[in-house]
Amino acid sequence: MYKIIDGTKTHLDAAAQIWAEATSARDGDDDVAQLDLSRPVMARVLESSARAFLLVAVDSKGTATGFAAIAPVPGEVESAELHYVGVNPRAWGGGVGKDLMAAIPNVLKERGFSTAKLSVYSDNPRAVILYEKMGWRRHGAPTPHARSGRLEQEYRLSL
Repeated sequence: MYKIIDGTKTHLDAAAQIWAEATSARDGDDDVAQLDLSRPVMARVLESSARAFLLVAVDSKGTATGFAAIAPVPGEVESAELHYVGVNPRAWGGGVGKDLMAAIPNVLKERGFSTAKLSVYSDNPRAVILYEKMGWRRHGAPTPHARSGRLEQEYRLSL
């Protein structure tokens, strides 16, 4: 089991590195983005609102193994969006994602949210299966991602 912590002030670089490695592994790309490219992606989420935060799953040694970068949906004070969720590829299948996703609803409720949403590439079965097992429900039809053109499915969760 992994400990879930608020890593907003302490784990930005770790989350950015996990994101770079996870997306490269997911997409079969040997080229992992450097931290100077992945860090601003995470920082933008955290800088978008005073209520934005970074949940981090740490192992027994305190090493970050997964994260979720979360911010309020603009104009919807009770709705949160999981902008990025990632697990270190070396920990895939070890329960990190499950522990992280299990903790998120309570954390969101504690922070005043009543609903949450996220988007996931439709061709990412590992994530799709996890989200659906954790109670997230498809919302609408898949739409092409603005940059990649890959189909993304929105999921929602009522807290």
